[in-house]
Amino acid sequence: MAVVKSGARFLGVMLLAFGLAACGGQQERPLDSYTAEEIYKMGELRLESSRRPDDAIRYFQEVERLYPYSQVAKRALIMQAFGYHKAKKYEEARAAAQRYLDFYPGDEDAPYALYLMALSYYDQIDDVGRDQGVTFQALQGMRDVIETYPDSDYARSAMLKFELAFDHLAGKEMEIGRYYLRRGNYTAAINRFRSVVQDFQTTTHTAEALHRLVEAYLALGFTQEAQTAGAILGYNYQSSPFYDDSFRLLKGRGLNPEAVGDSWLRAVYRQMIKGEWL
Repeated sequence: MAVVKSGARFLGVMLLAFGLAACGGQQERPLDSYTAEEIYKMGELRLESSRRPDDAIRYFQEVERLYPYSQVAKRALIMQAFGYHKAKKYEEARAAAQRYLDFYPGDEDAPYALYLMALSYYDQIDDVGRDQGVTFQALQGMRDVIETYPDSDYARSAMLKFELAFDHLAGKEMEIGRYYLRRGNYTAAINRFRSVVQDFQTTTHTAEALHRLVEAYLALGFTQEAQTAGAILGYNYQSSPFYDDSFRLLKGRGLNPEAVGDSWLRAVYRQMIKGEWL
């Protein structure tokens, strides 16, 4: 019998979460007449079933307001951060996650709060156009998770997202470099491709950056730099179609892909191929 009563009470709580009366025609009870756990469950259900996370956040806020020193209030705060993130209200998500870290720095959900802060930047990367400040913030946030909680599941996810964000930065440099290259602004293009080769060597864009350097330097008549870029490309990415294209360009000018001269690329050649870290 007790189980039946408990189930009926829970059903009433769930109906209230949808804005319905548990008994037909009666008005909803005020939230302060429910326990912290009951209000929390209303928020959970609304978060799972509604397309408007904001509807759920209100319940979690009320738990924190009505029962500020309870264990449920602690859970409600991290759920506020999650709800804001789900609603794509990233600043509010970071603010809630930061409050959680300020109040409960040693709690078991602290790694998740820190990860959620980093994720709130990461999930904005595709929406910021050419402004890469948010990407740098995502990188720093993911690094904080990796360094602060290296043995957590969130650290493993942060490592993957760090690499993807790093690759994204290199991709943006390539995008801008190609833009300049198409318009014959070779010096500006070279600066972008140089950044990829020097600062983003571990990304997927390095082979193309070296090929574009061959193109740009040949267009300017700087044959030694073009040959050296081709040599680095051939040594590290000989199976890449970019190397085939560079090889044909150089051969078409009677040149070979080899390290010659004393440019910045020669230093890269010594570092990448001969292991001479200068």
